[in-house]
Amino acid sequence: MCVLVINSGSSSLKYKLYDMKNNNILATGLVERIGCNGSSNYVFTHDGHGKLNLEQSIDNHKEALKLVLDTLQDASYGAIDSLSDIYAVGHRVLHGKESYANSVVVTEQVIDTLKGFIELGPLHMPANIMGIEACKELMPDVVQVAVFDTAFHQTIPEKAFLYAIPYELYQEHGIRKYGFHGTSHRYLSHKVAELLKQPLEQLRIITLHLGNGCSMAAVKNGVCIDTTMGLTPLEGLIMGTRSGDLDPAVIRFLAEKLDMSIIEIDDMLNKQSGLLGISGISSDMRDIHSAVDADDKRAKLAYEVFIYRIRKYLGAFWVAMGGVDAIVFAGGIGENDKLVRRDVCSDLKWLGLEIDDEKNNGCNRKEKSISKDSSKVRVMVIPTDEELVIAQDALRLAKREYAVR
Repeated sequence: MCVLVINSGSSSLKYKLYDMKNNNILATGLVERIGCNGSSNYVFTHDGHGKLNLEQSIDNHKEALKLVLDTLQDASYGAIDSLSDIYAVGHRVLHGKESYANSVVVTEQVIDTLKGFIELGPLHMPANIMGIEACKELMPDVVQVAVFDTAFHQTIPEKAFLYAIPYELYQEHGIRKYGFHGTSHRYLSHKVAELLKQPLEQLRIITLHLGNGCSMAAVKNGVCIDTTMGLTPLEGLIMGTRSGDLDPAVIRFLAEKLDMSIIEIDDMLNKQSGLLGISGISSDMRDIHSAVDADDKRAKLAYEVFIYRIRKYLGAFWVAMGGVDAIVFAGGIGENDKLVRRDVCSDLKWLGLEIDDEKNNGCNRKEKSISKDSSKVRVMVIPTDEELVIAQDALRLAKREYAVR
């Protein structure tokens, strides 16, 4: 029984095909530069069959998806015999606002509702919707399921998600903290409970999803009570190119002093800030480390600010939950960067956290505890698997939908 997971970006389409009997990945692929001038790039991998690399003009997401489906059925490279082998399709969707606290089967009404959320995610939401519509057109009889980045955070209490602005702006326009990377934080918190062999409902967990985009979540007794990202993925931690937390008055200052438009400021805060903005070198932490080793002062400053912001939120979430049982690192940086893990966890013995340097240094992209045996707080590295969560939700809801049909 196969489930196809789709992640549609503004000019890209990523996917994984799962065999849900054993959760094995049958095939993965990425189409880039959709609708851009020149050729699009398509990389397809089927375990045991090597890689297929193509360059051709692809004008829209429907054409990209058709190429994907054709490849999946290809006699030489394909992973399935026909489209009838695909039981359901799960779609990663950026924003569910307050309408969706759980994954849902996609209907025309759901699509209409999602279109109303475009203003909260103008870069991601149109692409998410295009991916869904393309799948519905090319696979009309297959159940489509939307899985929302914001859903896991809908348990956050009002005191934590409200901004201190006129309350009517929340009532009338939905301006509040929503949080993102929810599928990752959900997977990580459940995985921690599984690995510790303790009930999730009895654990206090801080999950760190650190990559080009970074966020943290406080998960108490199985539910999220706070997270770092806000109305959009811009709030919170410093990221590769995003500023994270910022005094709102900076926006007016830039508009008046530098005559920048709101669009220009927004572009700067999302694409030219963060590690890139401070260092002036790169948004990639690996490049930052290299520059620090070469004694570049701005790179060192970027790194220090990055670590400080994480530790500040670590303390805030620690207090909010009344203690911590486990801290989890995930994402490209969290899973691979021993220096970041070391510096985030340094000098916290007074809080009952002691990291084991040998375990930390030998841990890369593996599920592993990196805290000392004597540490009261477990520190773990767990490769996240958002796509598997999406596939599992799609399978569960599809079974229910087909039973109704």
